[in-house]
Amino acid sequence: MSNDTGEGTSISGGHLVAKALKSEGVDVVFTLCGGHIIDIYDGCADEGIDVIDVRHEQVAAHAADGYARVTGRPGCAVVTAGPGTTDAVTGIANAYRAESPMLVIGGQGALSQHKMGSLQDLPHVDMIAPISKFAATVPHTERVADMVSMAFREAHNGAPGPSFLEIPRDILDASVPADSARIPKAGHYRASGRQAGDPEAVERLAELLVRSERPSILLGGQVWTSRATDTAVDLVRTLNVPAFMNGAGRGTLPPGDPHHFQLSRRHAFRESDLIIIVGTPFDFRMGYGKRLSPDATVVQIDLSYTTVGKNRDIDLGIVGDPDTVLAAVLQAASGFSDTGAQGRKPWLEELRSVEAKTRNERASLFTSDAAPIHPYRLVSEINDFLTEDSIYIGDGGDIVTFSGQVIQPKSPGHWLDPGPLGTLGVGVPFAMAAKYARPDKEIVTLFGDGAFSLTGWDFETMVRFDLPFVGIVGNNSSMNQIRYGQIAKYGADRGEIGNTLGDVRYSEFAKMLGGYGEEVHDPAEIGPALRRARESGKPSLINVWIDPEVYAPGTMNQTMYK
Repeated sequence: MSNDTGEGTSISGGHLVAKALKSEGVDVVFTLCGGHIIDIYDGCADEGIDVIDVRHEQVAAHAADGYARVTGRPGCAVVTAGPGTTDAVTGIANAYRAESPMLVIGGQGALSQHKMGSLQDLPHVDMIAPISKFAATVPHTERVADMVSMAFREAHNGAPGPSFLEIPRDILDASVPADSARIPKAGHYRASGRQAGDPEAVERLAELLVRSERPSILLGGQVWTSRATDTAVDLVRTLNVPAFMNGAGRGTLPPGDPHHFQLSRRHAFRESDLIIIVGTPFDFRMGYGKRLSPDATVVQIDLSYTTVGKNRDIDLGIVGDPDTVLAAVLQAASGFSDTGAQGRKPWLEELRSVEAKTRNERASLFTSDAAPIHPYRLVSEINDFLTEDSIYIGDGGDIVTFSGQVIQPKSPGHWLDPGPLGTLGVGVPFAMAAKYARPDKEIVTLFGDGAFSLTGWDFETMVRFDLPFVGIVGNNSSMNQIRYGQIAKYGADRGEIGNTLGDVRYSEFAKMLGGYGEEVHDPAEIGPALRRARESGKPSLINVWIDPEVYAPGTMNQTMYK
């Protein structure tokens, strides 16, 4: 038992929450106020934990998720009971599918009023349990800090994810003798969590790599989650393996690296004799595993036992921390000769040729002077605008599908997207969290106009807390990914039912709230407008009018549904 409140003193539930958060290393909570939770704010003020108050609880939950992705430390959102908690559900679900560790604390009516119909009383735990790693009610004030630490432990159990605690109002407001409340000490209530993987499986993978003629590796989000970047880079360079990246794994290798590949993944997965999938499930992004050659030897490395071999048979599965596993594989393959590495040169040249062919087919679109602006021109300009210190955030459907083919973050951990739940509206809260957590970084966020509308009012929060970022709205006045599907399925006369938006000048919205804004109709003005937004030092929205009749290849193939 550990506390620093002094013998004989008392402490409230809200202050116990704050002490437990401080012990975990939490330096900020994202919140929307409510009478059930205000004692937590009082505790945070005493503990030096910042409170960023937002305009919608979904934003608070997304911001906690974004904070965790950027920092590697768990994020925290605090929301009130009833609609406050249900508003946060989407953010919790998004973090669950994206394997992002965070804690959401929800208020609840007093235990003394249980089942009496108290204000905002709902069965929060029952609702959130299926979309979280852990969900529970705190039953007594003495247990508050202990259960906060328990929730953080569960958030890091295996593949990470969100935890939820509801704390009834009388539990939170009550005080107990300080020496009766367990306040876990930092660094003393969680294991390291770095599972090494089965040594025999590691040796087998090393042997497979050494013998392979046409290997390829996909570095997924868990490579960044486990901070395995350096190890992954060492492995692909030492063993001369072409690497593809998705999700948070983007940026593991810098653009231009001879082992960095982006546009030849389909060819590689069809022609490889060995395919290694690291930290990515066989979900819709992988065609449920069907896009991998049936003749290839397939190896899957993942933090979660339940993910390995799900949806597709594999030849070898390794459950463990990607950093630890990849380091062990590299060590086991240390006898791989330079001659063997050079023997893969034709394979890498083949993939590079496919990359060049695909890029050349689209090259004219990257520099298109068409108006309305071609989406490829917009995302190409954004890619050129990024620096090594730019964190890129994509929030949208069709326009972000375009960006995934072109935009290449220049550093690890500098790419954020919603993840496999496909949640729109993460852009502003992710930008908020990223700029708070990394004030030294430039935040560049691309929105679809539909996506921005969902959480855009918290642009004002970013102005209020002086969190500048460069925001770009790819505006086609449509939910274009859905619009294309409707046109293809039902015909043009029914293609715009329920998916057509108004022509909104988002630059004026930004200026109204105290930020910087510009309208862009001419593609030649995209770059200059982005630079002026950067120089403004304010939250900004550059509203770029793009062609609504042009769709990304992934949208036209409807790959998200296959």
